[in-house]
Amino acid sequence: MTNDAVFTLFLIAIFNFVLSVHSHPAILLPSQRHRNSPISSPASCPAPNPSLYYRPVIGILSHPGDSASGRISNATGTSYIAASYVKFVEAGGARVIPLIYNEPQAKLQKKLDLVNGVLFTGGSAKSGLYFETVRRIFEKILERNDAGDHFPLYATCLGFELLTMIISKDNNILEEFNAINQASTLQFVEKANIKGTVFQRFSPDLLKKMSTECLVMQNHHYGISPGKFLANEKLSSFFEILSTCKDEDDKVYVSTVYSRNYPVTAFQWHPEKNTFEWGVPGIPHTEDAIQITQHAANFLVSEARKSMNRPVAEEVLDNLIYNYSPSYAGKYGSGFDEVYLFGQV
Repeated sequence: MTNDAVFTLFLIAIFNFVLSVHSHPAILLPSQRHRNSPISSPASCPAPNPSLYYRPVIGILSHPGDSASGRISNATGTSYIAASYVKFVEAGGARVIPLIYNEPQAKLQKKLDLVNGVLFTGGSAKSGLYFETVRRIFEKILERNDAGDHFPLYATCLGFELLTMIISKDNNILEEFNAINQASTLQFVEKANIKGTVFQRFSPDLLKKMSTECLVMQNHHYGISPGKFLANEKLSSFFEILSTCKDEDDKVYVSTVYSRNYPVTAFQWHPEKNTFEWGVPGIPHTEDAIQITQHAANFLVSEARKSMNRPVAEEVLDNLIYNYSPSYAGKYGSGFDEVYLFGQV
């Protein structure tokens, strides 16, 4: 090869290199970037919304017993929280403080001052100290919202039933239904306004599937029919019915409600079970079912981020559920895979 040919190849190589640099202007070493370069850097990331709180904490109220008729613990004063509720809250991006139903009221109030929202779980207790604790916490939630804080409440299954009793001021208002360990569809009421509710986050396709496929889990003996619900002025003025379901005997009951004036959502069904419970064969675990759990968790936590409460970090750490360890309850015949147990306080 002649010298002229070598020189020509060298020029071609230089030309291709220069062309490649100009065609990929974003591929630069940090030292090559000009201070006015449009390339983004970590310092240029937009700041989070300052009006929202990105370290929210949800208080979950414990339920009397050990969830397994004493087979895990028969100690007096024992209460539990199913770990599925804790995982549900964590999946939405929040932490959990257990609100132990039978602890001294002053301590319970102090815990309420550390959280940005509350979750009432499923269960069976409808009287005594547990009922009174639910009622007092519910009244505190309304007071906080009336005072200007955005303080959400999720009430699941038993929680739905207790709110029905408390708001109606009728402890005998519930009706019997046959919906034990039943996967079902969810029927949205005609012209239901889902804007600003948990269902706003659901895609039209998922909402349609919920009305035709068994994607939500039921596990209750009691509930309330739409007719009886609407006939009670206190209930119908506080809540708007969003959906209904049918039990195994084709009896219709109210399944989801949302408060007209407060960030309060009540489910007769169990949004947490699809992702986090495995003990019952009928629980839906399809991808669509998992999306339902995730959307429901996201909505609760998004509401909690709107709370103005900014608790002291050290006090939060002292009370988080991380200070406790869950027990494997499934092997004892519990309806839950894992539970957190709390002794008499």
